[in-house]
Amino acid sequence: MFFPPPQFERKADRLERERRAKEICTDCVVRSECLEYSLEIREPHGIWGGLNESERRMKLETA
Repeated sequence: MFFPPPQFERKADRLERERRAKEICTDCVVRSECLEYSLEIREPHGIWGGLNESERRMKLETA
């Protein structure tokens, strides 16, 4: 659920998948480290540290 499936994914399905992944991230003890790592390597895919691709991109642009 942290990464998109290999086949087409409808928007509603993507939003639900991302919601479930982000919910898991909420209580993760390494959330900040995970996000920091994804920003450092500019990971282009998946949910990392509770943020999706576009959210991480915006975070990098405002830093």
